[in-house]
Amino acid sequence: METENTRSAIARTELSVVVSGVMSDAHTWNLVYLQLLLEELGHRVVNLGPCVPGDLLVAECQWRRPDLIVLSSVNGHGFQDGLMAIEQLRASPELADCPVIIGGKLGVRGAEDGDRSAELLRAGFDAVFDDSGGVTAFRSFIGSLTKAALEPASPHPAAPHPAAPHPVALEPAAQARAVAALDAGGAR
Repeated sequence: METENTRSAIARTELSVVVSGVMSDAHTWNLVYLQLLLEELGHRVVNLGPCVPGDLLVAECQWRRPDLIVLSSVNGHGFQDGLMAIEQLRASPELADCPVIIGGKLGVRGAEDGDRSAELLRAGFDAVFDDSGGVTAFRSFIGSLTKAALEPASPHPAAPHPAAPHPVALEPAAQARAVAALDAGGAR
């Protein structure tokens, strides 16, 4: 039987998510896959599609006010395009605290590109998932955001993780799990 508390808990765990391709990536299958995965996890998704310029991404996210922004790349330009996108997103006061993640093929040379995750995190991404990590770490990160939404807000907000360049909208335990996942290499 559904009660008012149950409906309230369900509403708090349903995230509003914007999924988008990076500016130079015309692939769509990855975006459809992410949309379906997030919807199966119970979230509302708006898929902006491929080749989204930064100004359009920012305008859409300012208007929609999502709980999470997910950027994806298959063509290998995720690192380059991601840096431009996160700079524009973080410059918007309305989006400064919104979790933003990026994943997929981040460089055109694969392993030869090296691990650029640290640079993307320093630039403002809350998590980076390269194409070798699978979806387990991604699901875990999404679960930590959902769990954070269920917990009552603390009257004394937690300080952001020292490695996070922007305040992360996660409670301390969820933030620690996300950082552990990043450190474990599943999400880079």
